Amino acid sequence: MSGICQSRVVIITGAGGGLGAAHAREFAKEGASVVVNDINQEAAGAVVEEINAAGGNAVANHSDITHYDDSQNAVKQAIEVFGGLDVVVNNAGINRDRMFASLSEAEWDAIMAVHLKGHFCISSHAVQYWRAQSKAGTAVAARIINTTSGAGLQGSVGQSNYAAAKAGIAALTLNQAAELGRYGITANAVAPAARTAMTTAVESMATRMAKPEDGSFDYWAADNVSPLIVWLGSEQGAAVTGRIFEAEGGKISIADGWRSTAAVDKGDRWEAAEIGSAIDELLAKEVPAQKVYGS
Repeated sequence: MSGICQSRVVIITGAGGGLGAAHAREFAKEGASVVVNDINQEAAGAVVEEINAAGGNAVANHSDITHYDDSQNAVKQAIEVFGGLDVVVNNAGINRDRMFASLSEAEWDAIMAVHLKGHFCISSHAVQYWRAQSKAGTAVAARIINTTSGAGLQGSVGQSNYAAAKAGIAALTLNQAAELGRYGITANAVAPAARTAMTTAVESMATRMAKPEDGSFDYWAADNVSPLIVWLGSEQGAAVTGRIFEAEGGKISIADGWRSTAAVDKGDRWEAAEIGSAIDELLAKEVPAQKVYGS
């Protein structure tokens, strides 16, 4: 296969189904060799078989992305099987939805492990590989593509743990972009909206995101998101870094991040009793944030 990712090597986490599998198929279609990472061996194997049967090039990997040492095996496998590594797509995720007052420590820790630590582990090993190449004088055109969420960008009722992790991923992406450009590495994140096992676990969402029966455009199909991911992973995406994109149906937008408003400046130390008037002035001039999902 040939395309905009010809000869590039990609690791995609959580690629045994949903968005990850769609990304894997799209990368392979555009010429990339794909390491399909998923702890579900059967699911990963099925995606690999599908890609290879269609003329692509893929292998399965079952490294635990929450385990730092084990996650290195995904990077090693990419290098040993395909001769290098160019792109890491951090896609794997889980849900443990609960209202904050009922949220358990285990539910908090599980989300942080899979989403936030999971975004660190393989990327850390990949960056060490790319930095060594750069320092040795080899040209590097590497990509980190993270997966955040609208929940992390504006909050989501009943998802405090998930929203906090996804917000952390957005901030992590900004730091990676600022720090890693010197080595030829870009870092971007995408907040996707698509029909997956996670999003359709809620009956109302399953109904809303159902595939149309009339053969019209399938707005919520996971593979609508994948072309953006693949473009960011290609050589064509070299000039784009430190951005948080949103992708839904046929729409692509940029999440325009936190910005400081004009300050109310007393020119001296505030007394506590004076703060109220300053806050009133700030609130009167602010551009209101988007509402928290579900509020």
